[in-house]
Amino acid sequence: MSIFDVRINALTGGSLALDQFRGNAVLVVNVASRCGMTPQYAALQALADAYTDRGLVVLGVPCNQFGDQEPGTAAEIAEFCRTNYGVRFPMTEKVQVNGEDRHPLYAELVDAADARGHTGDVRWNFEKFLVAPDGQVVARFHPRVAPDAPELTSAVEKALPR
Repeated sequence: MSIFDVRINALTGGSLALDQFRGNAVLVVNVASRCGMTPQYAALQALADAYTDRGLVVLGVPCNQFGDQEPGTAAEIAEFCRTNYGVRFPMTEKVQVNGEDRHPLYAELVDAADARGHTGDVRWNFEKFLVAPDGQVVARFHPRVAPDAPELTSAVEKALPR
């Protein structure tokens, strides 16, 4: 099983078929609108703009588990992201990334280790997981690693299908 086999809904409603991203590199990021790292949305959109034509999908996954920093409704989240950061990359429904109610998407991701060897629970908003076109998690990045950080963009370059 890989992320491409997981069922999840889109932020705006209805199913978001992750299978449609099979064959692309996917950067999965748990996001929040009221976090000190929320400005990363701009860099995530810039990353999507720079690499979409080469096979990268940035996937935002709203989560309210960290300091109640994503309390809004789906409509409020979508409006905030569009208005403040011009977000056009796909976003999922709000989910739990840790604990007993962890969404199956994150169950597929959290065993990957970051550069410091951290595996398991997501530490905070804006933790990033890079999934290769075959569905394997190939990199994990601490929340403070910016989307335009050299180590992240280098990993994206290596994971791109074309």
